Amino acid sequence: MTAPDVLVEIARNRAARVKRSGAHQGVHLPAGRDLPVTPLLSRGPGDPILIAEVKRRSPSRGSIAEIPDPAALAGSYREAGFRRVSVLTEEERFGGSLSDLLAVKEAHPELALLRKDFLLTLEDVDISWRAGADAILLIATLLDPETLEAMYRRAVELGLSALVEVHDAADVDAVRSLRPPLIGINSRDLRRFVIEPLVPLETRTSIDWSCAVIYESGVSSEKDALFVRGTGFDGLLVGEAVARSPGLARRIVAAWDGPGDEAVRRYGAWSRLYASYRPGAPFVKVCGITNREDAEAAVAAGADLLGFVFAPSPRQVTAEVVRECVDLDVLRAAVVVLGAGEPLPDEISSLVRKGALDFIQFHGDESPEMVASWPGYKALRPASVDEVARIDGAGSPAVLIDAFAADARGGTGRRIDEEVLTAAAARRRPWIAGGLNPENVSAVVRTWRPGLVDVSSGVERERGKKDHARVRAFVHNAKEAFNEQ
Repeated sequence: MTAPDVLVEIARNRAARVKRSGAHQGVHLPAGRDLPVTPLLSRGPGDPILIAEVKRRSPSRGSIAEIPDPAALAGSYREAGFRRVSVLTEEERFGGSLSDLLAVKEAHPELALLRKDFLLTLEDVDISWRAGADAILLIATLLDPETLEAMYRRAVELGLSALVEVHDAADVDAVRSLRPPLIGINSRDLRRFVIEPLVPLETRTSIDWSCAVIYESGVSSEKDALFVRGTGFDGLLVGEAVARSPGLARRIVAAWDGPGDEAVRRYGAWSRLYASYRPGAPFVKVCGITNREDAEAAVAAGADLLGFVFAPSPRQVTAEVVRECVDLDVLRAAVVVLGAGEPLPDEISSLVRKGALDFIQFHGDESPEMVASWPGYKALRPASVDEVARIDGAGSPAVLIDAFAADARGGTGRRIDEEVLTAAAARRRPWIAGGLNPENVSAVVRTWRPGLVDVSSGVERERGKKDHARVRAFVHNAKEAFNEQ
């Protein structure tokens, strides 16, 4: 497996430092270990695997926080309700040290400590044990299968837990023979060093053995913690956000410990969607459904999501059309266009509560707080490359990029400007709408690798009525584009 350049550089530099000063990084360590190992794995449903991190720097963000006393910071995490702490010990890029790990373990032997570093050898495992780690991070992308297995087996011999980190299906394939009981899925794409919030849901579908799955990176708020819990993960690892603002740690624990049905209400639809994820293939949404016959045709063709437009449009429907389709085995989204501060209409909120709608597609001027309070996602229409930055503050795990038109909020049949789409794809794997049809969707999928493609007018025989043959062709071409390369 080829490691990303960032990881290769970090590992190469670390290997050179180890060669100069030893795997102990110049830190005096005890010859053995007096303190018992504290298990990292969950001890039951009431003990989620929540991990807060002592982290000084980041390759992408530079200095994060002054941490004069890592043991005191770990203590604040403990007071907030965390029972597990990750200590970053990589020196050059992250400013860490084995001294931090020693200090935290000496002050808080009751905490389960994860040594987070770019570990490469069996000696790294032994050093971690001597320095007080209760668990180590093993990054599948960095290690060849034989080395990873040897390090994993050595950790087990020493009584340490191994958090085996993966990012994609290829990483899962590489560790499958070990069937590790603890997997971390990193939402950060180290090839571009950007966060992809939905990647852990994609990658989780490739895990075919029983294990605890931890969501890593990208958690920066209570909302993010709710998303992780509501989508069925066994825990999370949060670093930069709590290192910058230790008070956030308590709020994240409180969000996780809150009513579970609230987290599922907001975010459970994402788990239902990704239950049918197939690596390499985008989801397909057929929008502008106005009747039962078209809905049935879209489902039969393999659509993953149906869109019902509740905003003023030639394709506008009432709640009755949604209710007529509620028995179909497909997810359903309401497309709404709300003004700033405008509430979701009662008839739509009622359909959500009753399970007739799974998502809300917010296509207006809704705030990130409004988007986050419902099971849904934001649609944006960037008029220029500069406006693409709005993706970062959209408030939803996915962002649908639609073509800009001054006189309409969607359904125009116009294509997205390619420069805008390229800029959007550099920030996050986009969901794409606007001007798609059976003839062009394969090229769009191969070029931009979207998470979802959305079609409406491109498969119509007349406005508001679908051409069923074109629906079948669109779904086939979208989902098979990678197989045809």
